[in-house]
Amino acid sequence: MVDRLVNSEANARRIATVENCFGANGQPLAIPGRVLVGEGVVTKMCRKKPKTRQFYLFNDILVYGNIVMDKKKFNKQHIIPLEEVKLENLEDDGILKNGWLIRTPTKSFAVYAATATEKTEWMVHINKCVEELLKKTGKKPSLEHAAVWIPDAEASICMHCRKTQFTVINRRHHCRKCGAVVCNPCSSKKFLLPAQSSKPLRVCLSCYDTLTKARANRGDLPVKPVEKPVNQDSSGEDDSEDEVEETGKADVEDPVKGMDNLSIDEKPTFYGDTAEPTTDPNHPTSCYTSACDAGNYTSACDTSACDAGNYTSACDAGNYTSTCNSDAGNSVCNTSSATCYD
Repeated sequence: MVDRLVNSEANARRIATVENCFGANGQPLAIPGRVLVGEGVVTKMCRKKPKTRQFYLFNDILVYGNIVMDKKKFNKQHIIPLEEVKLENLEDDGILKNGWLIRTPTKSFAVYAATATEKTEWMVHINKCVEELLKKTGKKPSLEHAAVWIPDAEASICMHCRKTQFTVINRRHHCRKCGAVVCNPCSSKKFLLPAQSSKPLRVCLSCYDTLTKARANRGDLPVKPVEKPVNQDSSGEDDSEDEVEETGKADVEDPVKGMDNLSIDEKPTFYGDTAEPTTDPNHPTSCYTSACDAGNYTSACDTSACDAGNYTSACDAGNYTSTCNSDAGNSVCNTSSATCYD
């Protein structure tokens, strides 16, 4: 339960640490009722190649940013309201494993965890936060979500006309409606997508025709299409903000090869389902590992490092799962197997 962490010193300290890591360019994160539920590093599939990103899960928002200095400094902070988030599982595809989609009305993308267990942890905690937030606010989940952009490396020719080959001159563009990689002539029109921007965005000709017909069927007033100069660059304010350093590069890296060069050594840490640190003598601190945050009983705890008889795998490192069915602070779990605590 995250409620028990709302006014805790530990939660305030963690949020302050996150704010300091983003520095003056980051948005203030400490507001009444906000709880840091979890944190960790995952691999985000960006337009050019996969990149490691630091993620922070709060009970109402999801925050991520570029890693400038490990554990110390991040930039290009992105804040996603959880009430807009929908997760979709991704099946393993070769070296692309342990992935899922994060969909929102304004932006959608794929991320990958280091292991299947970590993927499950992230998805379970995010979905739980979304569910509890929607229940609390009474809002309905978003029905429309932005398309996931297809990585540049997956298209050597235009996905619309199937003719134009991409070169330094014939650059790749992305349709903001379907996410396809298209050439400039095949994406020469713009259409207003209110969920993504207050300004008309680049769309492919197929999506433009579909959107125009749908608008006509609704009886909306026609909007004159916005033509763009043939030589206009594909980048701009509607491009991915955390990839601006890639803009202008003609070479496209293979995203699969990029996955080989990314390693995530540390496991994510989750606080939301756990109790605050305790000095209960029945739970000696020697049973904790550094990943447990001094007795915070997170799923990141290494049960093998615990003293024999204090924890077992059935207790989920003191996380009080249905197997143990115990309130935080009790020294004995309600289980007939007597394998949780002595």
